[in-house]
Amino acid sequence: MYAVVKTGGKQYRVTPGDVILVEKLLGETGGKLKLENVLMIGEDGKAPEIGAPLVAKAAVNCEILDQSRAEKVIVFKKKKRKGYRRLNGHRQEQTVLRVLDINGKGAVKPKAAAKSKAAEKPKAADKPK
Repeated sequence: MYAVVKTGGKQYRVTPGDVILVEKLLGETGGKLKLENVLMIGEDGKAPEIGAPLVAKAAVNCEILDQSRAEKVIVFKKKKRKGYRRLNGHRQEQTVLRVLDINGKGAVKPKAAAKSKAAEKPKAADKPK
């Protein structure tokens, strides 16, 4: 089984057990994370389920392996014979994820239980005088 998820403005094709580098996501190392922007789910030998734009009630469960920074990118500008030189560097923050499973039924949140009338406190107008 595989899925195509969208995070950080990019799309990733993932299968259970994959380790992927994505742009920084909130969470602690060792914590769990649920990616709910699933664009497509497919299995071998079956037609893929394609969302419009997202697959309903689908999620990819991941574990955060590391919060780190990528390699430094050097930005150097120069104009010859003008004495103009600029040097800048940048390190993008990234999150390393391990895909635990692809849940086709996904992010169903339990509904809050309705309050029963017996549990409610009586109103001040209902009290005897």
